[in-house]
Amino acid sequence: MSDIINLKQFKKRKARASKEMEANANRILFGRTKAEKTFDKNQSTKDERFLELNKLEPRNPGSSETETE
Repeated sequence: MSDIINLKQFKKRKARASKEMEANANRILFGRTKAEKTFDKNQSTKDERFLELNKLEPRNPGSSETETE
């Protein structure tokens, strides 16, 4: 014979568990200090600037290089 289960308690436990999992995910995503956020922002700005300065110029599609080859 199986055990009797109170469905209200089961639903509440399930809801608490899902809220706790969501809270853990949010702690990972948003739980950073101001210093960490500032560092990441500065690093991304530095990376973008580096890429912009080292960008290659696009080739002209009608250039004479393709005709001579």
